[in-house]
Amino acid sequence: MHLHCYVWTGMGEDLRDEADRRVPPPPGDPASFISSPLPPMRTCDWLLKPARRIDATHTTVDGALAWLAERYEAARPSFLHPDAEAAIGLGLRLDLAREALEGGVDVQWGFWLTGGRFTTCGVVCCSPNRHARHRCPAA
Repeated sequence: MHLHCYVWTGMGEDLRDEADRRVPPPPGDPASFISSPLPPMRTCDWLLKPARRIDATHTTVDGALAWLAERYEAARPSFLHPDAEAAIGLGLRLDLAREALEGGVDVQWGFWLTGGRFTTCGVVCCSPNRHARHRCPAA
């Protein structure tokens, strides 16, 4: 197994466009989902996006956790509610992410930022993924 890391930052109101965030059921055309810059509704569906959307790939949980910590620290100065986030904190987030990833469960973090922006970062277990049978986008 390896881990693909994805990140998206944009206007939070754009996340309401669920049509471009959901994979249409067959025989629907997934073209708008695949080409949409928006993050998917299901974390595992990042694997259906083009490989260029992958921000990083890691072969260890520790590598993926370091990536998550970097994204968290990059977003921290812009947190909309820094005191509320401090109550959770990076340490607890990383502990829970480790437990999930070691169990083969994808991790998705999201934070409201100043100016109506939102950022999301996800780590997706690949080859295999326990929630979907998507092929590896980098293969």
